[in-house]
Amino acid sequence: MISATENFPQFTPLEYLEWEAKQELRYEFIDGKVCPIANETLDRAIIATTNLSSMLQEYLKCTICRVFGANVKVQTLESNSFCYPDLSVSGDVHDRSANNFISHPCLIVEVLSPTTEVYDRGDKFALYRQSPSLQEYVLVSTDRIHLDVYRQPTAGIWEFSAYSSGDPIELISVNLSFEIDRVYDEIVF
Repeated sequence: MISATENFPQFTPLEYLEWEAKQELRYEFIDGKVCPIANETLDRAIIATTNLSSMLQEYLKCTICRVFGANVKVQTLESNSFCYPDLSVSGDVHDRSANNFISHPCLIVEVLSPTTEVYDRGDKFALYRQSPSLQEYVLVSTDRIHLDVYRQPTAGIWEFSAYSSGDPIELISVNLSFEIDRVYDEIVF
């Protein structure tokens, strides 16, 4: 998220969804306020997102889970906010026919950038934690081979794991294991 440069009127969630659908840029909706989000185009972020998305798509193609890209919002029901993750996965029947937002993700991925890292680790993660279906939150570094993974094995209790080059990783929420280096294929640091 970036700082708002203009004042937006207060919206209801429905008004926000209708308004945002007509905008050229993307905006998040946090506690009734509209916030523009950064439009990052780091090559490393694009490749990392594509690599991880491809792995998830291939692995989950014959399951009930569906992989969503950066153009699909996640709604946090408790605060009625809408955020754009870089990737999300849901196996919930309510999200199967989603077009522009889901409400029951089991996995959310954010690719970190200098302008979004503090927000992704702090306020945005706090919003995502309101989703009872969320089991894992993955933060992908773009300046080195490194993933931070937050898991919720027990309701309300989050565990942290860090992974670096050469480490095997398992995304428990979707039962997928892989070498972390696969996320960074074709990326030169």
